[in-house]
Amino acid sequence: MSRDKRSYRSTQRTRRGAVTTFGSRTDVGCVRDHNEDSLVVAPPLFAVADGMGGHAAGEVASEIAVNVLAELAPKDLDGAALEHAVEEANHEIIRAARDGRGREGMGTTLTLLWAASKEVYIAQVGDSRAYLLRDGDFQQITQDHSLVQELVNQGVLTPELAAHHPMRNVITRAVGTDEGVEVDLFTRERKLGDIWLLCTDGLSGMVPDEDIARILRTKAPEAAADALLQTALDNGGRDN
Repeated sequence: MSRDKRSYRSTQRTRRGAVTTFGSRTDVGCVRDHNEDSLVVAPPLFAVADGMGGHAAGEVASEIAVNVLAELAPKDLDGAALEHAVEEANHEIIRAARDGRGREGMGTTLTLLWAASKEVYIAQVGDSRAYLLRDGDFQQITQDHSLVQELVNQGVLTPELAAHHPMRNVITRAVGTDEGVEVDLFTRERKLGDIWLLCTDGLSGMVPDEDIARILRTKAPEAAADALLQTALDNGGRDN
């Protein structure tokens, strides 16, 4: 279905040892010529990263971030371990820029989820999102680290205006752009029937929340991943 050489579909190998069902997709989209998004599907660890910094930089930053997470993920996790993993990803991206594996100033958003037996841990930097569908109620758990979100928080913009603001893609925090990175941490009780969604703004910026929720309510995870991606493409696919 996907046209980009870095497009991704979950495989039996990634499902090994999984305690939950899932679907995962990425696509270059309809406008861009390369994919700067990366992801981890290594249950109980899931993550998405949206690189920035231009061709041969954004994809380097996002791939470094997810590789570091996959390498450092411990068997028993807590909020401090999540934060440490993100900090290490931050340092590695900065080192990569300095030694020529990327470009100075490259960075990435990063949103990750660890599904423990009774709780779900989330760590986030940037504007990639985590959503939860629980008992029919769909809610965004994370809050974007973006210029327009700050304006919404200040009461200058409404959420409706922010969704179409010309500067909505300007983020205020990223992994790999500063020596110190501030990580938002969230914890939720894990409940039977919960559906979690991690996505970059290539989905959330192209598909309204109500359409995302409808798809998640009516389709199994693999089919939902296909439908969400296709809906983003049908709506213009302006991002990865």
